[in-house]
Amino acid sequence: MSFETLAVQVGKLALTLLVVGAVVWAAIHRLRKAERPGWLLFKWALTAALLLVFVRVLVPLAAANPFVGVPLVALWGIGLAVIWGAQIGELLARPLSSLYDGGTEPVEPRPFYSIAEARRKQGHYAQAIAEIDRQLEKFPTDFEGQMLLASIQAEDLRDLAAAETTILRVWEQPDHPPHQLAYALNTLADWQLRFGQNRQAARATLQRIVDRWPDTELALLAAQRIAHLEHPEGTRRSGAPIPVPRGVEDIGLMQSSAHLQPAGPDPAQLAAEYVAHLQAHPDDSAVREKLAVIYADHYKRLDLATLELNQLIEQPHQPARLVVHWLNLLADLQLRHGAGLETVRETLSRIIERYPHHAAADQARSRLNLLALEARARNPTPSLRAGL
Repeated sequence: MSFETLAVQVGKLALTLLVVGAVVWAAIHRLRKAERPGWLLFKWALTAALLLVFVRVLVPLAAANPFVGVPLVALWGIGLAVIWGAQIGELLARPLSSLYDGGTEPVEPRPFYSIAEARRKQGHYAQAIAEIDRQLEKFPTDFEGQMLLASIQAEDLRDLAAAETTILRVWEQPDHPPHQLAYALNTLADWQLRFGQNRQAARATLQRIVDRWPDTELALLAAQRIAHLEHPEGTRRSGAPIPVPRGVEDIGLMQSSAHLQPAGPDPAQLAAEYVAHLQAHPDDSAVREKLAVIYADHYKRLDLATLELNQLIEQPHQPARLVVHWLNLLADLQLRHGAGLETVRETLSRIIERYPHHAAADQARSRLNLLALEARARNPTPSLRAGL
């Protein structure tokens, strides 16, 4: 046998093995997806027998005696159609039917909490928890289910200890992304402040975020919350009684009630409190923003306000929405207190430079186009009366 002949034979054998392997793989794949594998195997065996009859009996008979062989071939085809008719029809209809039923792709198993939420709305909290537990037995690390359980424990049953145990169980699970874990701990801190009036526990909860992801946006936001807890506005007890002074009698007989308007807070006193607070807690962005507004509006020190806002803007890991807010606030203060239009344009242009593909950049461009009109509206030119 020559080398060329041997190569042709090897090529034919390889092609045959490839075709047989593909057929076997397709058959195994189809058999695994079949609802009745035994019945499918039986139809394959019957089809193989019919093919053998077709090749060995019907084809020679049709060639020798067409009047007998051709009708038998037709009957053979009808039999084969009976065996595989349903599958052929399904194959032809699948492209259209998959638009409505999703096709044959297996549905990803996931927990369902609609029954638990319905029981919760009805006030049947024990039944709701039992339904959540049934789902968590199948999906023990599901974030949504565990947070729903903690929410019922804290907000409906007022069992803060149980809710904290549930949240800390989530915290110890390794597969949750950082933003979910941070959300869980921030929620727990909210409950500790709202239901437990326990600032120390809330501070410790938030400190977990700072310790686990230092030098990140999550840590920065948690540190800002911790700092704000130390400020009187951030530590006011929820639900604490508010003293109401006795009202003025016969107010309707007065010519004017303007003198009864309560005096607003003293900006100078607020500024002193804010400065003292920021010396101890420099990460409190809310207080620093308020201090900047007081510097600009009360003391007319736009330079000091700019320094405070720039400190917030340039701090690493600040969320884009806050940076955009502070840059727009700085532009507002500059317009309000007579800074030149070129200065305001530079401030708004910083938004475009930082976030060129953000929606805030488009808003900044629109504001730049109308900046002259905005400045004129904020600082109208006094009209001159004729004859004066």
